[in-house]
Amino acid sequence: MVDNFIFKEKYNCEDLLEIVKILRAPGGCPWDAEQTHESIKKDLIEETYEVIEAINKQDKELLLEELGDLLLQVALHTEMEKEINTFDFDDVCNGISQKLIIRHPHVFGDVKADTTDEVLTNWDNIKRQTKHQKTTTESMLSVPRELPALMRSTKIQSKAAKVGFDWDNIDGALEKVDEETKEVRDALKNGIKEDISEELGDLLFAVVNVTRFAKVDAEEALTAATDKFLNRFSLVEKKAAEMGLDMKSSSLEELDKLWDEVKKEMK
Repeated sequence: MVDNFIFKEKYNCEDLLEIVKILRAPGGCPWDAEQTHESIKKDLIEETYEVIEAINKQDKELLLEELGDLLLQVALHTEMEKEINTFDFDDVCNGISQKLIIRHPHVFGDVKADTTDEVLTNWDNIKRQTKHQKTTTESMLSVPRELPALMRSTKIQSKAAKVGFDWDNIDGALEKVDEETKEVRDALKNGIKEDISEELGDLLFAVVNVTRFAKVDAEEALTAATDKFLNRFSLVEKKAAEMGLDMKSSSLEELDKLWDEVKKEMK
């Protein structure tokens, strides 16, 4: 047991940082001590998505727990840098505080911004200034490649639209989907894998453009579509079992018939 550790009924942020320090120190936890930024970077992604799950479920108790798990990841990454005297948690808090003050001149300064659009315009302008981004391309390159592909493409398309590189309306975006669909068909006929992959990527990018015009979140839309497919498939599987049908040996026509029945029932 760690010497001089004080057990409490309720701990605060300073306690969390001290616990993480103890876990990584000699005599602490071997697993925690071995971790690096690289070894736990996927944990950060996982914990972030679990926070989103709690929000989607509107589960406050789960949200409290998952925010704690996410904060642990921040504490771990910060402790790793503190150990080599790069920065500590106070530096992290200072950095984000400075950023919030600078990017809210309508709150902490004398800039006027009465609407959300004005706030966002100011935010983007200040962000480009502070990051020394002189071109839209530089702004696009600042969007992390590691983001989910649909989210990244939406952000980059939005940046292009802000400088006028965009369709006049959704009709142009829809026509582009038709054009890219044809190119996918042509690539499939030719059978060259690299071309097929490229054209499918172009088609997905074009579809994201349509979602942007329609003011629909592409990630959320695809997630909902996947959920719908899962729900329908589970009912098809259940119906097939009740009818004594083996799905693996059933014809596509038989399965399509079940699918249509389920689709009607769900409506």
